[in-house]
Amino acid sequence: MSARIVAVLNQKGGVGKTTTSVNLTHALAKLGKKITVIDFDPQSHLAVSLGVVDPQKSGIDRVLLEGVSLAQQLISVRKNLNLVVAGPRLQEIEQLMDGGARSGDLLRKALLDGHRDEDFIFIDCPPSSGVLVANALFAADEILVPMTSDYLALQGLSHLMGTIKKFESALKRPYKISLVMSRYIPTRRISKEVLSVIQKYFPGQILATTIRETALLAECPSFGKTIFEYRPGCRSARDFTALAKDFLEGRMM
Repeated sequence: MSARIVAVLNQKGGVGKTTTSVNLTHALAKLGKKITVIDFDPQSHLAVSLGVVDPQKSGIDRVLLEGVSLAQQLISVRKNLNLVVAGPRLQEIEQLMDGGARSGDLLRKALLDGHRDEDFIFIDCPPSSGVLVANALFAADEILVPMTSDYLALQGLSHLMGTIKKFESALKRPYKISLVMSRYIPTRRISKEVLSVIQKYFPGQILATTIRETALLAECPSFGKTIFEYRPGCRSARDFTALAKDFLEGRMM
C-alpha cells in the first residue's frame, strides 16, 4: 500500500505550519509510523527545527531540478522519521513558469518514483501560492491546514479554500481536508469565537485536539529539537501526542 501524502498548507505565515510539521511527524514516528517529511519551503525552517543546519546541503531541489531520486536525498533524523531538506536551489522552482502545468507536476512524479515503506509523506509548504504550492497540491492526497484563532486567519482560510477548490476542479478529485487549531489561547474570547465560526463552516473537519500556545514551542527550533526532546511530558508534548492519535483515527471536534 502506498504512503498517504499530506500537504501541510496555509498561505498565511505565522500560523504554525512548521511547528505542526515537526512535532506531528515526530509524534507519529514515536507511535511507530514510518514518516518522510519534505522541507518544501526555501527558508529551510523545518530542517533547522530538526537539527539539520547545513545551508548548502542539497535535497528536494536536486530531485525536482536534476531528476535525482528522492531515496538518495533522505536523511534519517529520528527513529522512523526521514527528512528531505529544501536545498539551496529550491527557490529556482518558482522561476519555472515556462513549463506550464509540467512545472507544477514535478513533485508528484518524483514521489511516484518508488515509494519505500513509509506510512506517510508530509510536505511542509511555504506561505505562498506559487509553483511550489502548486507542486504540493498536485502531489498530495490530503491537506492539513494549521489555523490560528484570529479574524485575519479566517480571511486567509477563505482564500486558501478557493485555491484548493480550483485544484480539485482541475484534477477532478477531492482532497481530504483536516484543520488543526494551532497557537490556541483558550482564555481569549476571540479564540473561542473564531473556533466557533470555523466549526460552523467546516463541521467534522477540525482535528479534536487544539495545540495551545506556549513559549516552549517557540524555543524548540533554536535547539534543533522537537517538543518531545526539549521538554518531554509537558503540556505541548501531550497536545501533539493527542493530535497524532486524532490524525490517525480521524477524530474530529
